[in-house]
Parts: sequence; C-alpha cells; structure tokens
Amino acid sequence: MCVFIASLNSGSNGNCYYVGNEQEAVLIDAGISCRETEKRMARLGLSMSLVKAVFISHEHSDHISGIPVLAKKYQLPVYLTPRTTFTGRQFLNPQMVYPFVAYHPVKIGNITITAFPKFHDAAEPHSFIVSCGDINIGVITDIGSACEHVIRNFAQCHAAFLEANYDEQMLAGGRYPYHLKRRISGGRGHLSNTQALELFIKHKPEYMSHLLLSHLSKDNNNPELVKQLFDEHADGTEIIVASRYQESAVYQIGNLVVPVTMPHHEYIPANVQYSLFQ
Repeated sequence: MCVFIASLNSGSNGNCYYVGNEQEAVLIDAGISCRETEKRMARLGLSMSLVKAVFISHEHSDHISGIPVLAKKYQLPVYLTPRTTFTGRQFLNPQMVYPFVAYHPVKIGNITITAFPKFHDAAEPHSFIVSCGDINIGVITDIGSACEHVIRNFAQCHAAFLEANYDEQMLAGGRYPYHLKRRISGGRGHLSNTQALELFIKHKPEYMSHLLLSHLSKDNNNPELVKQLFDEHADGTEIIVASRYQESAVYQIGNLVVPVTMPHHEYIPANVQYSLFQ
C-alpha cells in the first residue's frame, strides 16, 4: 500500500490538500475555486474521478469557498461537524452533507479519515489523520498551540501537512494592528515556526518521510527561512514548503514500486524542487 499526497494551495488565500491511493482520494478543505482545483490536479496528473469526499476542518472562507461548486459538480459528500457553520450549505443537496465526530473514523473505500479537535478561533475546528492501510497522513493546520490531541496524532504520521504560519520577530515588527497580532499568536490562532519546530523535534516519529510546511503567512514568514530552520533538524525527513500560489508536487508515501505509466497519477519523486513564494 502506498499513498499519494499533494498540496493544491496552502495559505490564507485558500487551502486544499489531496490524499489518496490508486483507487480513491479525499480532499481536506476546498478553499480555492472548483476551476482552480481542477486545473491544479490536472497539471499533477491527478483525476477528479478518484475524489470521493471533501472533509471540512472549520468554517473560515479560506477552507470552504470552493465547496458549493465543487461538491455539486462532482456530487461529492461533504463531511463537517454539526456546529460548523457552512454558509454554502444552501447550495448543496442535504443528502450530500454528512456529520463527523472526533475520533469516530469515517471509511471512504480503503481510506479511513479520523478527525481530532484542536485550538482555533472557529466554531468546532478539527484536524485529520487520513489512513490507507498502515500509512497515516496528518493534515494539521490552523492550530493555536500543539495541544495533546495534536501531539498524539502527529506522533503517528508517516507524512504530514503541518502549519508553520509565522516568524515571531516578523509578526512583532510587522504592519498588522496589535489586536490581529494577538489573535494570530494567541492560543487559538496559528502556530509559529518555533512552535511547529518544537513539535517536530520532540514528537516526530522515526518513520516520518515527508513534512509539508503549510499555511505560511504572506507577510509574517519567509519560506527560505523556515525551510532552512527545519532542514537543520530533519534527520532524514524530506522538508517541503507548501505554496500559497501553486500546487506542490505529488509525493508518494510508502514503499510500493510505482509503474512508469500509472493511471490517474503522474508520480513525482520526493527530491523534486519545491517552489518558493514571496
């Protein structure tokens, strides 16, 4: 068994993450347009026909704005918690909306999605572990602190999308008003580079092959800075910076030998150059 993962976009302008095997896939959040999602997946050799569901982490627009069109066009079930306010629900058939509960796994074919709670300034925010066989992929962004739920689940990941939103000095000396700086750095805002690195150093399992640093701030972070910071402590884990402007490569997690021509997927090796953004 192997798993294919990609960031289609990561940042305050939209978040969407792809996790799948050879038969099916899920999207975690859909904060970019349907058209942009289709274009980026096509460039990666990924097929929308494999996508079987969308899971919503919370109701902020950069995580849900693409859902009404995407779900309706492809008749995708949308999973969210009962308390998550999703203003686009009126555009969906009620039969397409499904609730999920923390630590109650949801099966989508051979994929299992397990949500867990986190601290963030939303109604009922969750992050996810997406499992295919014995391979676990974490999608852990928009977290104010590395609480026990985050730590416990991160420590099980073979690969993860992990928030590294801001550099403390850049945020403190930046142009944001004081109340916004407090919101970002508070316990229900976003994770700093230092906090993310501490989680990585203390709780990364030995078998973690890839870490995609995600949801970087445009104004309060620098992709080269954060990649260098994590590379110094990578210890065999491939560090990738997910862009707010374009899709990442597709990364294969697992040991299955991939054929030269593979239906629905264009395999891109883990050492592909990542794209830096401003």
